[in-house]
Amino acid sequence: MVLALLLAAASPAAGQVAGFVVRGDAIEAPLAGLVGDAARGEAVVKNRETANCLICHSIPDPREPFMGEIGPPLAGVGGRLSPGQIRLRLVDPTRVNPGAIMPAYHRTHDLLRVDPRFAGRPVLGAQEIEDVVAWLVTLRE
Repeated sequence: MVLALLLAAASPAAGQVAGFVVRGDAIEAPLAGLVGDAARGEAVVKNRETANCLICHSIPDPREPFMGEIGPPLAGVGGRLSPGQIRLRLVDPTRVNPGAIMPAYHRTHDLLRVDPRFAGRPVLGAQEIEDVVAWLVTLRE
């Protein structure tokens, strides 16, 4: 019970951005010290109501219809990028590419055309970011 309370106290409150440190092109440390779950991360990527990753990216799952081609295919991303590089691209891709059209999923300032559901809060919380990182690193081929 005490451990759960300590973890809750250390984690950012729902709807808040977790602190992070960018080194080069990566955020090496997991947000809020959280451990991601690949199965939950796959569900986040496939959810077309929140992150909506599939509007721009394709994934190696032929059961998913209507995947995008604007962003790079996510097949093999775990072999191309480190977990820290993936994390930064999810948190704020404009730190890697200032002209990126991919949304910053864990930022609340200096945003354009924000869906009212996400005004003042990140689209993905720290746990969701870590879950997506955990799944994307499994995509090695």
